[in-house]
Amino acid sequence: MNRRQLLRSAVAAPALGAAWSVAAAQQKQMKITGLETDLLKPPPGPPIYDALQTLNVDKGQVVLRIRTDAGIMGWASSTFGNLGEGARVVQTILEYQVKPVIMGKDPAFPRRIRAELRKALNYEGVIGVAQFALAATDIALWDILGKSAGLPVYKMLGAYRDRMPVYSMCGWYYDNDADLSRFQHEVAAAVDQGYKAVKIKVGKYSLDDDVNRIRRALDTIGKDRRLMVDANQVFDRKEALRRGRVYQEMGCFWLEEPLPPHDMEGFAILAQALDMRIATGENLNTKYAFADLIGRRGADVVQPDNRRAGGVSEWMEIAAIADAYGVEVASHGGGATNLNMLLAMPNAIYMETGGAAKMIDGEVPAPETPGMSSEVSAEQIRKYKVG
Repeated sequence: MNRRQLLRSAVAAPALGAAWSVAAAQQKQMKITGLETDLLKPPPGPPIYDALQTLNVDKGQVVLRIRTDAGIMGWASSTFGNLGEGARVVQTILEYQVKPVIMGKDPAFPRRIRAELRKALNYEGVIGVAQFALAATDIALWDILGKSAGLPVYKMLGAYRDRMPVYSMCGWYYDNDADLSRFQHEVAAAVDQGYKAVKIKVGKYSLDDDVNRIRRALDTIGKDRRLMVDANQVFDRKEALRRGRVYQEMGCFWLEEPLPPHDMEGFAILAQALDMRIATGENLNTKYAFADLIGRRGADVVQPDNRRAGGVSEWMEIAAIADAYGVEVASHGGGATNLNMLLAMPNAIYMETGGAAKMIDGEVPAPETPGMSSEVSAEQIRKYKVG
């Protein structure tokens, strides 16, 4: 070794030692040492409506933190835009049923922990609010893993893209809007923000009313943008087909949730009868329900919700089932948690948003922060915490 090589090795040795120390720490098994929750109650806002329900007037949120002996904390939260007291039920499940199961466990085994939680909650069932709790737990575990590795979770999952197409859910029903001026203003605002696709609500009133809303939206967005319509479960099979034919003729990109989520056969019949995409899935729990829907060819686009579908582990399995059948994926809801998952899915086509803060050519860039970027700010907790 010459003098120059010797000097280089001397300079590099401390850096290599530090890197080896970090790697050794990551190899060491972590243990879960704590679970904490906060219940938040944001104030009501102006009501907005879809064909089925009123939203924005009774909201709730439970914030979850899972602590480890490595000093890494995993975050998740579960929100309720309607019937906000549901968050309190999820908090109870987390504190009294999830916590005893996961204490002392290694967070690097999220699928094993999922199996143990399903077994522990089997008596009451693992759908509905129990699934909200399991999903939040899984998201917090993946947040820990990403932070431990120093990577955003989408890269840990095996990234497929580094930015995601988004659409704006902007065309609600509003009070005192018979002339659709508020409706048109919201659609126009989405276009001005840079969206290349928007979604509007239909189905609350007559087919003529739907046609008027669709025409107004199409005139507002102009050419080269997509329009999706969402009926929020309110049709029976005959009405879904009758209106679906009209939406299809008008050029809508997809028809979302035209039927109740349990009518798997109806979705299959409708998907075969229409050429436009049928999208559904936000109210399905677990990969097993999605496998039933997809196996029946009941959807062209599946839309998991990160609370009901089951978190990162379940979402990725749902996406894989869909991909095997040539079915596309879009999220119900937006934010960094959904974004991390979608970026690792080859068949993902859209993330739903209510107003993306950062967008480039109709797409949002990948998160850069290690973990799920699922933290809730201390200010938000302080402002809205109850109990």
